[in-house]
Amino acid sequence: MKQQEKTQKTRERILAAALEEFGRKSYDAAAINSICEAGQIPKGLLYHNFKNKDQLYLACVALCYERMTAYMKENAAEGADARQSMQNFLLTRQRFFAQNPDLANIFFNVVLYPPRHLQADLDRLRRTFDAYLEERYRAILAQLTLREGISPQAALDYFAAIQEMFNGYFQKRAQADGDYHALIGDHEDKLSGMLDILLYGIARETPDAPEKGTVK
Repeated sequence: MKQQEKTQKTRERILAAALEEFGRKSYDAAAINSICEAGQIPKGLLYHNFKNKDQLYLACVALCYERMTAYMKENAAEGADARQSMQNFLLTRQRFFAQNPDLANIFFNVVLYPPRHLQADLDRLRRTFDAYLEERYRAILAQLTLREGISPQAALDYFAAIQEMFNGYFQKRAQADGDYHALIGDHEDKLSGMLDILLYGIARETPDAPEKGTVK
């Protein structure tokens, strides 16, 4: 076996053990010693391939986004209308989490408990995933007739802003609520409703509603 292939297999073995560790614990609770023990990896060999815990964690996060993006692209399904397309999108995301519980734990730990000193790196690693989300949202918006004065880009910017606030709301709850799995379930339940409201609003326009700029 060539040295390059041997090095690659070693990195893969380390990453497999790290994905299991970070896939069951938070960043703070995960430990290099546990990774080495689970994978039967000498600590010196691990540090030869990864500088420290931060670098190993970021490699796992990168794999999470890479595999999630690939899965969602492969299983993307358009619906008859925007609402159905959004539901298909969310169902695909939920199936990925169900089939990959370790990656789901890593994903939600990044959303709810991001290590603050790694925030810039985490934001960088999200770019490809975020670009895919934007692509899907654009396709869904194309199935709608937008209100006058609202461009697709303005709608996307609004989506991004609301999702940041949505995740920030759950980050605050995560700091005060110890029931991690219940919080994830609530996050996913409310995400579907939040995205539906973003698409269709919260108020029904009535035929006798006054025109803008007029007083009734």
